[in-house]
Amino acid sequence: MTHPFNEHSEGHMVMLSGRSDLPPGFNLNKPKESDWPSMAAIAKQLVKPRGIMPSVLALPERLVHRTGRVIPGQFGGRMGERFSPWFLDASTFNSKSYGAYPEYTFHHENGPQKRSNDNFTIPQLSLSEELSRARLRRRVEVLESINSQQQALQRAGKVKEFRRYHDLALGLLGDPRTRNAFDLSGADSATLERYGQNSFGWSLLTARKLVEAGVNLVQVNLGNNETWDTHVKAFHNLEKYLFPPMDRAVSALLDDLSERGLLDDTLVVMAGEFGRTPKIFSIGKGKPPGRDHWGAVQTVWFAGGGVRGGQVIGSSDADGGQPKDNPQKPENMAATIFEALGVPRDLHWQELRGRPHPVYSAEPIPGLL
Repeated sequence: MTHPFNEHSEGHMVMLSGRSDLPPGFNLNKPKESDWPSMAAIAKQLVKPRGIMPSVLALPERLVHRTGRVIPGQFGGRMGERFSPWFLDASTFNSKSYGAYPEYTFHHENGPQKRSNDNFTIPQLSLSEELSRARLRRRVEVLESINSQQQALQRAGKVKEFRRYHDLALGLLGDPRTRNAFDLSGADSATLERYGQNSFGWSLLTARKLVEAGVNLVQVNLGNNETWDTHVKAFHNLEKYLFPPMDRAVSALLDDLSERGLLDDTLVVMAGEFGRTPKIFSIGKGKPPGRDHWGAVQTVWFAGGGVRGGQVIGSSDADGGQPKDNPQKPENMAATIFEALGVPRDLHWQELRGRPHPVYSAEPIPGLL
């Protein structure tokens, strides 16, 4: 995979949107309404939900830089905020440590960290013991009566949007199967241990449950924005803190999907915003070496969903600095994902103002599916 950008926000924009160009007026420091929509947002607009579950979800946290700035590229952009994925905010933002907490929490320079104030908490969709479904229905009827007397509110722009989420929440609350998809408390200890008792494992187990319950696309962010930013102590941190929880959780996800008969119909994609430089370097005197940002060459990994496994598509030059044979771009990755979702080739996504844009601007990665 190749693209021309070596900065976090730019890399996220092109990889999450599936476009190698930045939108006009792009701002590194904050999302804008003129941004390209993410692939998740396009899927939310065009792929029909399977039942009452949301079509698209992202978890366990939004991509946020350690400075607190929200990374562009994750949202609806020109399509409007209503098409942003539903973010399942299960993690609290922490600017001082990285990785799969609690077991693999670390700082790139200072080593292992403790995050005692952080909990992985999926918002619970449950009714209290005192609130039966019948009582919930009666409360909804009272609410409907009140709403019917508020005709003036119907002219307010936010009412329709509120109503949509109101109906979605009631639907989810009323279905035990969908409520269970958001709840890890019922998972047996063997399953939890299989995925890993950390935020990577909990996130991918939740993703499997959501797919099984009917969500079309789940975006899982494995760590906050700079978790994989290996400028310093790259080899030590990858070996000790990053690869172990990732390997365990991802392999568990693939095995679990396969055992449940879901893998052939579920495309799993693993990617970052860019690769790392072929040259190993030190950012300061006496600091252990690492690698810098490098959009020119990176690896994107695919499994399931009809993928012809066991192959490498494309190559780089001898030192991994530039693409050599059969390079693929974010547009090819996006086309592959939309193909797996069943999006027709002639479909367009619509801007908030109605302007159409083709979903496909390149062919799916040849020979992959």
